[in-house]
Amino acid sequence: MEKNFTSKDVFKMSIPIFVELLLQLLVGNVDQFMLSHYSQNAVAAIGNGNQIMNVVIIVLNVMSIATTVLISQYLGAGDKRRINEVCNVSLVIIGTISLITSSLIIGFYKEIFIWLKVPAAIFDEACRYILIVGSFIVIQGFYMTFAAILRSFEMLKHVMWTAAVMNTLNIIGNAILINGLFFFPRLGITGAAISTNISKGVGLGILVYLFLKKTDAKLSFKYITPFPMPIFKRLLSIGIPSGGEALSYNLSQIYIFKFINIFGTAVIATKVYCSMLANIAYVYSIAIAEASQIVVGYLAGANQLDKINKRVKSTIIVSLCFSLSITFLIFLNSNRIIGIFTHDSVILELGRQIIFIEIFLEIGRSVNITMTKCLVAVGDVNFPVIVGVICMWSIAVLGGYILGVKMGYGLIGIWIAMTLDEAVRAGIFVIRFKSQKWRKKINI
Repeated sequence: MEKNFTSKDVFKMSIPIFVELLLQLLVGNVDQFMLSHYSQNAVAAIGNGNQIMNVVIIVLNVMSIATTVLISQYLGAGDKRRINEVCNVSLVIIGTISLITSSLIIGFYKEIFIWLKVPAAIFDEACRYILIVGSFIVIQGFYMTFAAILRSFEMLKHVMWTAAVMNTLNIIGNAILINGLFFFPRLGITGAAISTNISKGVGLGILVYLFLKKTDAKLSFKYITPFPMPIFKRLLSIGIPSGGEALSYNLSQIYIFKFINIFGTAVIATKVYCSMLANIAYVYSIAIAEASQIVVGYLAGANQLDKINKRVKSTIIVSLCFSLSITFLIFLNSNRIIGIFTHDSVILELGRQIIFIEIFLEIGRSVNITMTKCLVAVGDVNFPVIVGVICMWSIAVLGGYILGVKMGYGLIGIWIAMTLDEAVRAGIFVIRFKSQKWRKKINI
């Protein structure tokens, strides 16, 4: 029996995803906001630490993307056995990846920050933050995997409320541990890291409970003995390329951050604040793209291919409207908003200029977020990676170096290069989708 997804249905699906993503985003940004009243150096330190954690999250997200796509497809096809296999294999893979990643961070975090040219004034604080947060990556990995499974079962509100609880706990923990309330010591950036780990641990516990009580999927060794290699290969065939595009993006951002570190603490703090505001501007674009990815995966599994084109076009239009509107409002009120974090006139003026460029950057980014997720949902996973790697490194990184460092335009030049990268990729992805070549990639 065919299931019809209207634009209203997709909008309803996107709202809890949006709230969940916004709350997850606030877990990191709340750390930066609350530390901004403690020390600008702490903000710069956590900004460098989060650059590393963003890459870790992308690595972990490889399996959660693939899990969402495959479960959506198997729900469309009505294959319960394979749904159970996907859940169990995903958890095995993510547990392995998490432990390896934690070991690498614990072993080489100093070398990573030396390579990033982190200023000496914030080096020790950045090391403390990444060491504490990096030691508990397995919690983050399992949280993302269970959230992906529950989203596939359309339990979007449950995941949203879990994120709300997690974020509330993080705020309370930050207030206590950063500032030393209720007889606790004043820990600063160390307290922010500890609070983040505790809140994520509670969030994971809630999601596991919901999975066991609210879904008919099963966790059992019988689904991985003998190990289902076809499922394993399908997860990797979707996850590695789709994760590769996001991984390339975040690695390019780390390299760009290396350029920014040359310009000093004030510019680093400006970058952190502007990126934080940009994240808020495009978070709904991610939400509606993820909702559409679930729908497109279901439509592909049910062989309702003619409905996919309309869904993708509608998502792009809505995404553009939201991200551009929010970015423009942030630009009009940039001094007031950035003034919440700092009164430094240099940061306020540079931030205003960056947010203006961000308006144009969001045009390309809104298209790219939607197109990448929907191409992955139909199995066209390699194309976004190839295009992404070429454009990100040849335009954003190389262009950022030329405009920002060599030509002396600083952070403004770097942001212009990133805008050009997003615009070029957006054009290529639109042409790709219109060509209909993705229809040949669907394999259920």
